[in-house]
Amino acid sequence: MIDSGQARALSDAAERDISALRGMGDAAVFADEIFGFHVQQAAEKLLKAWLALRGQTYPLSHDLAALLDMLSVGGVDVADFDELVDYTPYAVRLRYATADPGVRPPDRPKAIRQVETLLAAVRCQLAATEAG
Repeated sequence: MIDSGQARALSDAAERDISALRGMGDAAVFADEIFGFHVQQAAEKLLKAWLALRGQTYPLSHDLAALLDMLSVGGVDVADFDELVDYTPYAVRLRYATADPGVRPPDRPKAIRQVETLLAAVRCQLAATEAG
């Protein structure tokens, strides 16, 4: 069953994460792990919102690849969001540790654009669902 209420709650929460991301441009102030965590959280919430809009039950998982795959198997073109899977480790492993030395820091402007684009896609689906 389509759950537009759950989708709206998740997308609103993701929008708060995205607002925080917009203020985290300075890596000297906000560690990559903190920034990456909020990218992962925004993406996770938005992917789950999209699944709820499709009437799919989503798992209690932080695995962005699995969530993208669920949408893809359901016929949604999610290719534009494939790079977000790189943020999955920030949900748990890197949330409590520092990134491995030599790991390329996140491209902050690109990550923000990606989750903003995902938010726009989910909001479009939500509007269409609510319009009937």
